[in-house]
Amino acid sequence: MINPGTYNITVWQGADYDKTFTATQGGTAINWTGYTARMQVRDSSDATATLLSLSNGSGITLGGTAGTIAVAITSTQSAAISAGAYAYDLELVSSGNIVTRLLQGAFIVSGNVTR
Repeated sequence: MINPGTYNITVWQGADYDKTFTATQGGTAINWTGYTARMQVRDSSDATATLLSLSNGSGITLGGTAGTIAVAITSTQSAAISAGAYAYDLELVSSGNIVTRLLQGAFIVSGNVTR
């Protein structure tokens, strides 16, 4: 079992965001082969509306044996979210449907001045 890490993400409204995380356990990269990933951003953890939803092939790329998780948010996606502070988490789901929450934290959108 992996305890989720806390990582606050800052996205600049109207700009692309790319970040690659590497997950390790005991100094060894976690093998994500056969896993799917999902990430959602909401006003708060109990909010029903989703502001942003990413998954495999749609904003998230898993690096298999390298243990990497690449998150990509397009400028169009970031422009559609109002400036402010929100909540997110990133989960990995095994082929046996075991869900591991890998990351969680604040999702901050810094407002765009130049339009």
